[in-house]
Amino acid sequence: MDYRLLGRSGLKVPVLSLGTGTFGGGGEFFKAWGQTDVREATRLVDVCLDAGLTMFDTADVYSEGAAEEILGQAIKGRRDRVILSTKGTFATGPGPNDVGSSRYHLTRAIEASLTRLGTDYIDLYQLHAFDALTPVEEALGTLDDFVHAGKIRYIGCSNFSGWHLMKSLAASDRYGLARHVANQTYYSLIGRDYEWELMPLGLDQGVGAVVWSPLGWGRLTGKLRRGSPLPQTSRLQSQLAKDKGPPVDDEYVFRVIDAIEEVGKEVGKSVPQVAINWLLQRPTVSNVIIGARNEEQLRQNLGAVGWNLTPEQISKLDVASAITPPYPYWHQAQFADRNPPPVS
Repeated sequence: MDYRLLGRSGLKVPVLSLGTGTFGGGGEFFKAWGQTDVREATRLVDVCLDAGLTMFDTADVYSEGAAEEILGQAIKGRRDRVILSTKGTFATGPGPNDVGSSRYHLTRAIEASLTRLGTDYIDLYQLHAFDALTPVEEALGTLDDFVHAGKIRYIGCSNFSGWHLMKSLAASDRYGLARHVANQTYYSLIGRDYEWELMPLGLDQGVGAVVWSPLGWGRLTGKLRRGSPLPQTSRLQSQLAKDKGPPVDDEYVFRVIDAIEEVGKEVGKSVPQVAINWLLQRPTVSNVIIGARNEEQLRQNLGAVGWNLTPEQISKLDVASAITPPYPYWHQAQFADRNPPPVS
């Protein structure tokens, strides 16, 4: 397992981490992901650690906290061997202050995550979304307090726009507060919006990408075929899960899958392995979160590392997945000599 620096920090993380969206299976949305219990989760952690995958990602809203609880039990007795990443901001209760990045909510959310995880510190804590109702100084100041208290090692964000992240970084620099070193972001061969604004920002500001849903919300598992029904175990079977996922045109998906399968035959790898390996060769990517309903899926995804696509194969995938970016990015491309894109 390769390790990389997490953004402009001194923390080295494995290039893959295990996401725990499948842990618990609480509610229709997360039940569509999986229903991994403590026994199964412990086995998945065993396999990960044997492979050198030491980072595990979760969030306080995954199955209403059950995912954190299951992960905490699965790593019991080996906390010093793992890197824990979790998130907070979304609603954790019905009250008006049970949501957002206010000092009130973040304080309660972080303390609750520590309890569920059975640990006294979190290695990477990320704001799960931008809260425009809370001043960024308040949110960052709260996180900074936890960093100085030794309860959080590093901070990051997730699902921020470029201006959200830059505004936060500027506030950190202005007031000497802990700085976001990670951006947990959606990025895949069928979802390359990250490249337009957030990737250049990450390069400029030293923010590493921690990629979620690298298989395009279950579309790049290798099971999708033109004219065939959805696989029974796909999260796309759940209308709620489908509605909350990134929208994408079916024909575009199949065009990209065709290219991935062509490259896969050349290298003797599966569709998911090729899709994840492509991501690992993109600028700013520090870590890719893989999910698994079972040990077989986990071992398949672990096969995405230890080898590299050739420049020609990467170019083939780039061409197949390319789309015309919105303004102002298509206009900026006309001045690439002065404002070069991070990838071309």
